[in-house]
Amino acid sequence: MNSQDVILGMLMKKSLTGYEIKQLLEEIFSNFYSSSYGTIYPTLARMEKEGLITKENIPQEGKPNKNLLNITDKGRDSFNAYLLAPLEADSIKKSDFMMRLYFGEFVGYEKVIIWLKQAQEESQHKLDQLLTQYSLYKDEMHPAQIICIQIGIEEYKAKLTTIAEGLLNMEKLVLTK
Repeated sequence: MNSQDVILGMLMKKSLTGYEIKQLLEEIFSNFYSSSYGTIYPTLARMEKEGLITKENIPQEGKPNKNLLNITDKGRDSFNAYLLAPLEADSIKKSDFMMRLYFGEFVGYEKVIIWLKQAQEESQHKLDQLLTQYSLYKDEMHPAQIICIQIGIEEYKAKLTTIAEGLLNMEKLVLTK
């Protein structure tokens, strides 16, 4: 899976602007795919050059024209080839939190507690965002998309449970020190 596959998948349903693709990558897709803003437009330019998408210039009154991106037959074939290929193994995103936590023995319990609380707050925020997005879009989602979002929700819940247990253990260790 790469940015091209994700973008082609978005365009299978409807035509989008680059900005709308960016929004989707930052909202729904950020829960299971990591992409930087700086890769979107170069990827779109390459995809257009390769004939996977076309760009339709839409004039707007009082605003700059917008470019509506459409998937081509070649793009549909490419996306379908991706979907029909064997599943790739999942990879864990780079996690500074997890790396620091792993080496937490070198900083002391108090610092680990700070990291756990920060991760707890961030994970709760992301869970809340995902729940909000789910409630907004669930009526228009395909059952497979609902399962995808539900997996993300359950992963955040499991992470929050584990962090809460870890916090309790660390706080007990501080008290017995």
